[in-house]
Amino acid sequence: MAGLSGLMNTEDKNILSTGNNEIDKKIADGLPLGSLTLIEGENDTGKSVLTQQIVWGAMRQGLNVDLFSTEMTGKSFLSQMNSMSLDISDFYAWGYIRLFPLHLKDFTWTPAEMDGVLSRIVGHIKTSRAMVAIVDSLTMVTEYTSQETILTFLTNCKNICDNGKTILITLHTYAFAEETLVRIRSICDAHLHMKKSLMGDKYVMVMEVVKVRGARKTTGNLVSFEVHPGYGMKIIPISTAKV
Repeated sequence: MAGLSGLMNTEDKNILSTGNNEIDKKIADGLPLGSLTLIEGENDTGKSVLTQQIVWGAMRQGLNVDLFSTEMTGKSFLSQMNSMSLDISDFYAWGYIRLFPLHLKDFTWTPAEMDGVLSRIVGHIKTSRAMVAIVDSLTMVTEYTSQETILTFLTNCKNICDNGKTILITLHTYAFAEETLVRIRSICDAHLHMKKSLMGDKYVMVMEVVKVRGARKTTGNLVSFEVHPGYGMKIIPISTAKV
């Protein structure tokens, strides 16, 4: 941890930065460390892109990251980060970022097995040296387990955050009943809602900051962006987009 801290600098040790100043300004300067954050949206609205940007910000602050992914392998993760001009290959090789794939080829999940996986994720985060954990995404869980199990998992995550760790969870809005979503949102300290918006003749991604508990600045902000290969996230003035 000390080695990583010496490589990068941070101005605020109580905030998890995205490594992008324009995005940070919209999230009350960044996400509070020790918080549970929900990143919610439909398909292709930028949830994974945002989490990857946050991974970059964590590296810049000297914070180890554990990433639990239902879609990416180590190779595809490094490739996607490189496509955003966020080269984290050295950090990955040194073990400052660890990727744990949750989707196994030709493996059939059962409710009991999924419950066990969620318990093991909680146990891992609790004992890991990483101070930041990302679960991308929780959607796969809905097919195999109950609402109460999901809420118990999130409550356990919140308890871990109360002890200083920072956890981010992504999910697809369509996969959860509204009643469940309301309860999930209430458990989380921060809520970022991702969506698509029409700008001229093309769609851009829009992030709405619904809430950030303890934020020093006003939330409810919107930020629109595109992802350009070889460049990464490009912020677009929100006034030009139809939200």
